[in-house]
Amino acid sequence: MFSRSILSRMVSKTAARQLSTVSGNTAKSANNKLLITGAALAGITASGLLYAESLTANAMTAAEHGLHSPEFDWPQNGPFSTFDHASIRRGYQVYREVCAACHSLDRVAWRTLVGVSHTNSEVKEMAEEFEYDDEPDDNGNPKKRPGKLADYIPAPYPNEQAARAANQGALPPDLSLIVKARHGGSDYIFSLLTGYPEDAPEGVTLPVGSNYNPYFPGGSIAMGRVLFDDLVEYEDGTPATTSQMAKDVSQFLNWCSEPEHDERKRQGLKAIIILSSLYLLSVWVKKFKWASIKTRKFTYTPPKPRK
Repeated sequence: MFSRSILSRMVSKTAARQLSTVSGNTAKSANNKLLITGAALAGITASGLLYAESLTANAMTAAEHGLHSPEFDWPQNGPFSTFDHASIRRGYQVYREVCAACHSLDRVAWRTLVGVSHTNSEVKEMAEEFEYDDEPDDNGNPKKRPGKLADYIPAPYPNEQAARAANQGALPPDLSLIVKARHGGSDYIFSLLTGYPEDAPEGVTLPVGSNYNPYFPGGSIAMGRVLFDDLVEYEDGTPATTSQMAKDVSQFLNWCSEPEHDERKRQGLKAIIILSSLYLLSVWVKKFKWASIKTRKFTYTPPKPRK
């Protein structure tokens, strides 16, 4: 009887433990289902809110964003190509005779033109045409001096207020880095300069003093068309068409933004040649050093049995 009671107690304890384990697993399973259901509902709700927001979002239209400029085959686009330096020289002439009336090149020094588009003597003559502030004399009076190669190309206006006053409140941007500052780079500059239509499209209302250009964000630009056929006379005899002048000044402004472009490609080519040569040499040295180890053969000659 005593053994039977002990056995029954053991069986009841085991059953109770199994029952508690089953109930615990059931509770965990229910909690997991609740968590999964909650996460699914949160994901569906978030997706619905995002979709509803996308339906009511006010995206910029093509006119507000500006017409995307086409891609042109510029001379420097290739991996081993450089700027067209004759075009840079012509582009500087277009900038000096047309663009310099409003736009500055504050970050371009005269010396950077030497060997790129002009000779040393030519750049010196161009710099000396302008006067720069010099140290005052013994009496403290300000003095002026002719420009030097170390000077930067002067701006057309003494300050921002004067620039705005001369352009109906609009500030002409500095062109030193304009190619890097605009989406599309040279393509955008060329398209903007050649993209002025004769009249604005029907239904387009422009502010007073503004001009229509589809490549400018919003279509309304303070700068009017400035390039016309035969506006400048190239010294090399190149026909000065509107597209030619736009191409040349775009090339010049691209060089202003990346004066190290040609040298960077030359140095990069040298680096590739040197590193490739060193890599091939290292491969040959590795094979030479390991050839005797990798090609050696181990043989085992068992001892001769004793007679």
